[in-house]
Amino acid sequence: MNILDIGNSFSQDATTYLHDIAEADGYDLTVVNLYIGGCSLQRHWENIENDSHIYDYELNGRAIRGEVSIYKTLQERRWDYIALQQVSGKSGIKDSYYPYIDLIADYIKKHAPTAKLAIHETWAYELDSEHPDFAYYGSQGNMYLAIKDAYGYVADRMKVKIIPCGDVIQKLRSHPLFDYARGGQSLCRDGFHMDFVYGRYLTAAVWYVTLTKRSISGNKFIPPAIGDTTVDREKITVIKQCVDDMLLNKE
Repeated sequence: MNILDIGNSFSQDATTYLHDIAEADGYDLTVVNLYIGGCSLQRHWENIENDSHIYDYELNGRAIRGEVSIYKTLQERRWDYIALQQVSGKSGIKDSYYPYIDLIADYIKKHAPTAKLAIHETWAYELDSEHPDFAYYGSQGNMYLAIKDAYGYVADRMKVKIIPCGDVIQKLRSHPLFDYARGGQSLCRDGFHMDFVYGRYLTAAVWYVTLTKRSISGNKFIPPAIGDTTVDREKITVIKQCVDDMLLNKE
């Protein structure tokens, strides 16, 4: 399976461990993330119009090269899925998606006609996030509901698959191990980006299960520890169970 994500730092979070999870499962999967930090759908479209060679190219979670364009990457291989997302601060504002997501989708259909489009549903910020756009929503709960509504509307309108990272993250935040308000592990590292270990592992697991329909519960991949920390295997197990419960076991 070949996956292309046209995104920003949130897509970087979500795809860092996706190939590693697939490899541990014996599943042939390649993922490319086209990265510009804080890039909105409007800017992606402007980059397409100008054929701008300004994206960083990340292959299987590793930075490979810079100064590539969307057009060049679309021509690179036969893509199975191409995912889109809005910049995080505008992700709960429906009007911000248009007309850009439709223009980008039409462009993709023209230049990668066999690829299926997908929508990456991103997540609400942490309870005490200091991100300047958090004030627009007022709370994590409000932001989550706005994001869910906006992405759901877009995906339904386009009739495409949604990768529900925001839903699974919000569900996991109610588990005692990840209940930040009561001393649990935050899934964010800075109030909005995913934690380097548990957050990035969770989002990659959501992508993997959503796109392959394969269980994550028996997967042997464990994300590497950061610095002097150790990886809590119980937390990894809870993440796996939550992902499978929400994406597979309910079906």
